[in-house]
Amino acid sequence: MRSRRSPTRWRRRSSAPRTSTVVRDGMDFSAALCNADGETVAQAVTVPFHLGAVPHAMETLIAKWGDRMNPGDVFVMNDPFDGGIHLQDIFVFKPVFHEGELIGFATTTAHHGDVGGRLPGSAACDNTEIFQEGIRLPWLKLFDHGEPVEVIFEVIRANVRIPRMTLGDLSAQIAATSVAERALQELAERYGAARLADLMTGLIEHTERLVRAEIAGWPDGTATFTDYLDSDGIERRDVPITATVTIAGDEVTADLTESAPMVAGALNSTRSFIQACVYQAVRSALDVEIPNTSGAFRPIHVLTKPGTIAHVVMPGASSMRGVTGFRALDAVNGALAQLIPDRVPAAGEGGNTLAVFGAERTDGSRFIYYELVVGTWGGTPEDDGNDGITNPASLAANIPVEVAESEFPIVIERYGLVPDSGGAGKHRGGLAVERVWRCLTPDTSLIVRSDRSAHAPYGLQGGGPGALSSNLLIHADGREEVLPSMFSTTIQPGDVYVHRTAGGGGWGDPAERDPQKHADDVADGKIS
Repeated sequence: MRSRRSPTRWRRRSSAPRTSTVVRDGMDFSAALCNADGETVAQAVTVPFHLGAVPHAMETLIAKWGDRMNPGDVFVMNDPFDGGIHLQDIFVFKPVFHEGELIGFATTTAHHGDVGGRLPGSAACDNTEIFQEGIRLPWLKLFDHGEPVEVIFEVIRANVRIPRMTLGDLSAQIAATSVAERALQELAERYGAARLADLMTGLIEHTERLVRAEIAGWPDGTATFTDYLDSDGIERRDVPITATVTIAGDEVTADLTESAPMVAGALNSTRSFIQACVYQAVRSALDVEIPNTSGAFRPIHVLTKPGTIAHVVMPGASSMRGVTGFRALDAVNGALAQLIPDRVPAAGEGGNTLAVFGAERTDGSRFIYYELVVGTWGGTPEDDGNDGITNPASLAANIPVEVAESEFPIVIERYGLVPDSGGAGKHRGGLAVERVWRCLTPDTSLIVRSDRSAHAPYGLQGGGPGALSSNLLIHADGREEVLPSMFSTTIQPGDVYVHRTAGGGGWGDPAERDPQKHADDVADGKIS
């Protein structure tokens, strides 16, 4: 019998990998447990857009490998055309066995700081085809019967700019699946494999019943809402994303087939990612507490059209599809707000801003500094929007200033809330966030994905829109350059990049706002 080398042993043999700030501090990762059929039965509280895409990824894994999975196997994939959502999100799935019987899967997803491609950080709005975006991994075995498939690690190492961190994050994902494997096997030992399978099925079906019962209490009807991206990733132009939502009985259908055709840049989304966005919108409108299982998805149907921005086809680029997902969420919410107005918040900042700095340090080593600027919520039917809190659809975090300045040649000169930026309303929209970076290295690549500089976050039920976002580059010589919401450029030492997110939209008639809340906002400096 072949000996089994654990993922931990492989990690010790490698060249001291370390996790990246993207995963460690930005928390751009997710984890879930699935049953033997690939249905989600439990998930961590991290990125809903990742987790909503797990069912499709599981389908493609099972379709490809089927009964050829063995104890000790670990599978890896990032290909948007083989179950993934963009190349930077690498899926690591491990089938779990008990006494030779498949009992479930441990799954992890993490955004990696670099997977190769034409620019540092891989994700660039002006990529025009997937071949520019980095290494593509269809579903492959990363471990075979417990043995690392060294050639896969070597291929990854040879194709990324920061192999130490990429392999560090990958090893963390592998280790997490091993922890989950042990826990799932302990449950099988306690209850028996058959009983455990029944319990998983029961939990999924219980979730479905809860969701269907709540949707059945919503009024039947159909509504349409269109929201817009500021850019096609390359040029400033309006890109419509249209959602028609129908509530019928105990089911919801979201039709995004009328959205814009695929765009030239890297904003095109996979169907599975759009599904995750719709799931999140409907899930957020529920009043009942439910387990986070695949049962919540069963009453929700998503329609997309191949060749549109909501359903990328080869060889479309998709590295920056995150902003498209946020806008699809806003479009679905805009439609839902017409049907169940007391369940839906106004639009938030439009999604986390992504800024990627990449260059060489003075010692010749490369760095890639990946920054998520997490923003703000729109006003809700119950209260004001949260200030400086990540979008509800992505529980990521900013990189702490102390960490950024200690690990990268960058200075963060300012970080805070922007007064008067939240939309007016009975419940005010959350305030915009401003973050300012000073570059210290020559010829630094700067890639930015933001939005809402042309289309402000909408208010609801009489609430006003939030403030627009902005991007400003102040050159070392004092010259100021206004930049679009999405761009790739090169900056020099002393250059200062200033970004403001959009503010959240307001909810309800501003005339109905509690005077004490207005006075508190003035006292706190939130409004002038």
